[in-house]
Amino acid sequence: MTNIGAGEIIYDLRKKIQEIQANLEQLGTTPTDIPEMITSANLLRSNEYLSNTNEQKTKLLVAYEQYSAALEELLLTVFDIQKDLKEILKEQSSLISNSSKKQSKPKKK
Repeated sequence: MTNIGAGEIIYDLRKKIQEIQANLEQLGTTPTDIPEMITSANLLRSNEYLSNTNEQKTKLLVAYEQYSAALEELLLTVFDIQKDLKEILKEQSSLISNSSKKQSKPKKK
């Protein structure tokens, strides 16, 4: 069996993704040029904005990668449990059929 705390990991990663998305939303849209500023100042503002959004998007990609890996691990665990349950059901049904065969045999005197 794999990690029992997989659900907690997934929850934490989902919260992290939501926080990063909120940070991206706070950055808003690309800043417009201010006519009073010189071109280089406007370019610096745009560059800073693009650097910040790029950093947040990189964090978001990493978080989604971790999130999908955790979901895959959880899914594998579910499939393992499903396989184990099928085996248990097969065993139980064979035990039930064996016990019913023993009970249906007539007793010889």
